[in-house]
Amino acid sequence: MSQMQNVEKQLREMILGLEIGPGERLTERWVESRFGASRTPVRAALLRLETEGLICRDGRGWTVSPINLAELEQIAVYREAVEVAALRITCTLQDRSAVEIIEAMLDSCDDKMPREEWHRVGMDFHIELARLSGNEFLFRAVRDAMTRLSRARWLEVRDEAALGRAWAEHHAILSAVRAGDADSAARLLSAHISGSRDRLVASLRNDRRGLRARGFAVVA
Repeated sequence: MSQMQNVEKQLREMILGLEIGPGERLTERWVESRFGASRTPVRAALLRLETEGLICRDGRGWTVSPINLAELEQIAVYREAVEVAALRITCTLQDRSAVEIIEAMLDSCDDKMPREEWHRVGMDFHIELARLSGNEFLFRAVRDAMTRLSRARWLEVRDEAALGRAWAEHHAILSAVRAGDADSAARLLSAHISGSRDRLVASLRNDRRGLRARGFAVVA
């Protein structure tokens, strides 16, 4: 892994994991010192993260992009279109046995599992379900959308009730896919995406004052 790739990977993980909060300022000098990297690979890494929308320019420096409520709503519309399209393809496949692997992944989460793992598995459920379709473009679209949602979903996994509801909905979607019932699977997935969006946006709206107190920038 090159120095640029190493800086990009670690900085992305820190931003997605909220170690560096939305709205927090970054300087190239701090990044250089933090990762022991030289200026050129640091700038290249920052430019790549800018294309992902994770950071934005702030004068001569950089700022971690705020959590944007309007963007969350737009991503949900996009996700529903591409995820349902991938799901319908999967339901037409003769061999849908790979669903069992995704179900085992869900079942691996228990009370002893750290929240980081619940977060990762919840992301991977949607990404791996799209992968089953065999359509590389739909798979990439879902993967990219889930990456953009990652920071906001970190805030959601704090809620035990939300986690339990999400896992129950995931299992119901898999049952419909296993049965090859495309209409039921699509309906369940659409309801899951829209419901998750509504709860997340409502939670963020209600908690904006608390998030701001922690230094997190949330914009409408």
